[in-house]
Amino acid sequence: MSDESSLPHEPLSLVETRILGCLIEKEATTPDIYPLTLNSLVNACNQKSNRAPVLDLDDEVVAAAIESLRHKHLVLLVTQTVARVAKYKHNLDTVYPIPKPQIAILAELLLRGPQTAGELRTRCERMCPIGGLDSMREELDQLSSRATPLILELPRQLGKKDSRFTHLLSGPPDLEALTSAAPASAPVKVDVALTLPAEAETRIATLESTVSTLETKVSALESTLAQQSITIATLQNDLATFRAQFE
Repeated sequence: MSDESSLPHEPLSLVETRILGCLIEKEATTPDIYPLTLNSLVNACNQKSNRAPVLDLDDEVVAAAIESLRHKHLVLLVTQTVARVAKYKHNLDTVYPIPKPQIAILAELLLRGPQTAGELRTRCERMCPIGGLDSMREELDQLSSRATPLILELPRQLGKKDSRFTHLLSGPPDLEALTSAAPASAPVKVDVALTLPAEAETRIATLESTVSTLETKVSALESTLAQQSITIATLQNDLATFRAQFE
């Protein structure tokens, strides 16, 4: 099994896995609105269908996680000359050069957690048709047998016929928790706090300081322009008075 040091980035948090999964999903299912704005990404993260668990994230938490994913080179900021709103896209296929069927498999695992081969075959169809169960197992074998494995086959749960697979982008999983038989329940909404890398915190602090300085300069400029407007109005009035003396 892969350990954390074999990943080309730090292990992903729950919020980061949700964001990455959403970007992959929306690229395949709604390409007309992809890349996604922050607002669209928040809505995708909090979507109730095709998600486990259901999350309740706000803009601040998602924005912080995006910065962390950019630091890990898994998400890119898209610059568009015709759009002023920042948009984001995933960079998973560059960090991990794998075929589209395997990207779709990872997306489903990121969005829903551990699943059987049969569940993955059915659910991946909306993003990338994979074919029969044998084809799905071949893709799963390739993902798990890489030099840096991206998925892991879990021991079968008690009373279950098929084993499940989980992704390894968050580091080694808690096997005891994942293989214990848990009663079915409705998805749980959670609030997630995120700690940014030190480099990202420094960048944000620098940007905030720059914005504050610019706001001060703009305020001073507005004050200067207002004074100049008063001066111009006074001169215009004096000129009109002077001309009136000769009319």
